[in-house]
This record gives sequence, structure tokens and C-alpha cells, in this order.
Amino acid sequence: MRTINYYRVSTAKQGRSGLGLEAQRAAILDFCASRGCEPLGEYTEQESGKRDDRPELAKALHHAKVTGSTLVIAKLDRLSRNLAFLAALQDAGTKFVAADMPEANELTIHIMAAMAQAERKAISKRTKEALAAARARGTKLGNPMGVKAFGGYKGNRAAVAAIKAKSIAFAMDVLPIIQAIKADGHSSLRAIAKELNGRGIVTARGGKWGPQSVSDLLRAAT
Repeated sequence: MRTINYYRVSTAKQGRSGLGLEAQRAAILDFCASRGCEPLGEYTEQESGKRDDRPELAKALHHAKVTGSTLVIAKLDRLSRNLAFLAALQDAGTKFVAADMPEANELTIHIMAAMAQAERKAISKRTKEALAAARARGTKLGNPMGVKAFGGYKGNRAAVAAIKAKSIAFAMDVLPIIQAIKADGHSSLRAIAKELNGRGIVTARGGKWGPQSVSDLLRAAT
């Protein structure tokens, strides 16, 4: 399991002294050693759990997202009073585990983020009902020509837009990494693909990069 390790202390004094951080780091390292983890990076935040403007958390989530890694924290109390943290995890689709209670991970997140999930389910239900109504009216929702033919049907335009939006969002996540790779002197599509693979970055489908997939992403980002 590849991991991105995240530590947080609430006060500047804790950050300077290492108290709290040392315990968190030890807990995560012990957990990773017992599970045979491959840490790809670590991020340390000096911020109250009440605040939602946490740049290191954002970086950690992004790193985990583009590498398909699991975000690891030391203790579940790092989530205390921090619904923004949970919302960010849910929105990013980030795999997450707490070293002190790994078996509670999924259940804990689902319970504490129930309201956000309920809203998403309501949207999904309304979409399905609208598609069902379209079918009842005799509207054709499928086409053997695939996505290119969707533009002719109002019922499918939303689906096409959603697919395109997801593709663009992923491209914008990876684009800064590609720009950094170019700045290092790797300009060809093949060289960029090699660097992305070497850095552990995965494609939108979780696969390896090739020249064509890099080209497709750059086109989506423009």
C-alpha cells in the first residue's frame, strides 16, 4: 500500500518542540512497517483542527489523489471537530486510514459525512427519475455511436457534460506536475509520460502514462 502521511499539531509551541509530532510520526511509521507500506510523501500542518484553510492538508490530498495512494494520519482525534477534513476526503475520493484504529476508518467517515452523502444521493435520485421519465416519453438514451452521438439527445447532454467536467478536473490536478516536469527539461510526450510514471502519478483510470494519454490530458486542460 502506497501512502501519503499527514501530521497536524494545534500550536506553534508543539510544532517547534516536536511534542505531538514525534508521537504521530512514530505511530504512522509503526503502522506502515506492520502493513508493508510504501510512503511517497509526508505533510505537516501547524493549525487548529477547527480551521478549514489548511494548505498542507490540501497538498496531501492532492498528492494522494494523483498517485492513487492512501492518506494516513496517526489518530482519529485528528478528525475532532473537523468536518472540513471529512468533506475534503469525500470530495477527493481519497482512501484514508487512521493508524490507531484502522478498522474504524470507513465507518467513521461515512457516519460523520452523512449529511454530505445525503445531498449527493438526493441529486442522484432526481437525475435517475428524470432519465426514467425521459424513457417513459420514448426518448432514446443510448446510442451505438457512443459519446459523440450524445449531443443529439437532451437527456444525455448532462451525462456528457459530467464526463467532460471530470476529465478537465483531473487534467487540472495533473497539469502543475507536468509543467514542473517540463521546467526540468523534459519536453517530449514520451519523456513526460516516463517522468509521471517514475513519480508514481497514475492516469484517471489508475493506469500507466504513455505519450497519447499525456497528449489527451494536455488537450483536456486547454
